[in-house]
Amino acid sequence: MSPTPRAIPGTTPFDGTMARKGYSLNKMCFSFNDKANRDAFLADTEGYMRQYALTPEQADAVRSGQVLQMLAAGGNAYYLAKLAGIFGLDMQDIGAQQTGVTKDEFKAKLVAANDQ
Repeated sequence: MSPTPRAIPGTTPFDGTMARKGYSLNKMCFSFNDKANRDAFLADTEGYMRQYALTPEQADAVRSGQVLQMLAAGGNAYYLAKLAGIFGLDMQDIGAQQTGVTKDEFKAKLVAANDQ
């Protein structure tokens, strides 16, 4: 019997169940390694998502641009980074989403932590 994973408040563990749940979303995000696929996604987002048979939860998460929703829909952070880039998001945007603050507030926290 494997041990119960430790719960970390505010996080979505990526385990086997989440990997199965997010397979289509992660497969789509992996396709963004190719610029032609990124361009196709931007040209017809809905059609591109249908091509990968995203679930309604996954499609809503992609439409929202909210990385936390994508993680909850089974997205893997490494694959989602490709999608976040298409939306013009960087790691500070994602950190701000994860901590529930604005990007400027998140940047200030990083600076303050570095000064300690």
